[in-house]
Amino acid sequence: MNQEITPSLPMEFKDRKTSLTFFGTLTILGGLLGALLVPLLLLGQSMSRQKAGIPHQSMMAVFIYGGLAVAFIWLGIGSIMARRWARALLLIMSWSTLILGLVIMAFLVAMSGTFLARMQATQSSGHQLPETAKWILVIMGGVFGVMFVILPAIWAFFYGGESVKATCERRDPIVRWTDRCPLPVLAVSLYMAFKATSMILISFSFHGAIPFFGIYLAGLPGIVVYFLFSALWFCVAWAFYNLDFRGWWVSVIAVCILPIAAAITYYQRGVMEFYKLAGYSGEKLTRLEHLRFLHGHNVVWLSLAAVIPWLGYLLFVKKYFRHSDRTS
Repeated sequence: MNQEITPSLPMEFKDRKTSLTFFGTLTILGGLLGALLVPLLLLGQSMSRQKAGIPHQSMMAVFIYGGLAVAFIWLGIGSIMARRWARALLLIMSWSTLILGLVIMAFLVAMSGTFLARMQATQSSGHQLPETAKWILVIMGGVFGVMFVILPAIWAFFYGGESVKATCERRDPIVRWTDRCPLPVLAVSLYMAFKATSMILISFSFHGAIPFFGIYLAGLPGIVVYFLFSALWFCVAWAFYNLDFRGWWVSVIAVCILPIAAAITYYQRGVMEFYKLAGYSGEKLTRLEHLRFLHGHNVVWLSLAAVIPWLGYLLFVKKYFRHSDRTS
């Protein structure tokens, strides 16, 4: 139950209600923009069904964009109302997007040379790559940097401010569900819940294709495995929210074992077999086969490298847990 509390606020702080309304309005506009993408994705999905060999993975994007649109509108309204839960969730989303954006930007910069070389190879002999192609690449990188690095950094800086926190605590003096779990741990809990939901969508979008210790499962066996993992991640999400140390241990073990299981499969069978089992064929599969990144052992090393930051973060949040279940 929610209960009123007497917040421990600084003696003097600047009320940020106007700023909360401003950022909340911008967040709602972002949600509305995301909502406009859903009909476009549905139209693209309808057109793709008319082409042979094009699977329906875009339906997952429809669910993601639709869900994000609803979340942004909901959180924007919460920010306008100066709700504690809205500040907490927007802070988590901002930092998560910023970190993901920085990782993707680094990857894009590293791959830009390969991309330009491939575009140059498509040109006629003796012809240089047009400058416009390079500028298009720069502009696309700039737009991505603004959307997924600069804007999330601004949101994280604002909602992480002490005066913003104090304003929400003064105007919303109620213990909310986001207050019952430290924000770094709550971030993992929400991610695990999102991952659990995504596993269900992925199982159908990719026809149950999943790497599993040197083999690829597909069809009904793969879907069953996806659902088992989904149930596991839901349990881990609940355990994290309740600061149950067992959930932390399960996460550490899974973070270490599952990437290794995928890496072994990629090493022995290659990545392209996964896309074939997932329903890719025709032009889309041909485009994937031309991506150098998907050949060799690049994906193997990426799978193993992903363990390091996740394991580091789990070790960081370990201090918030205790060995016994939390009492209400």
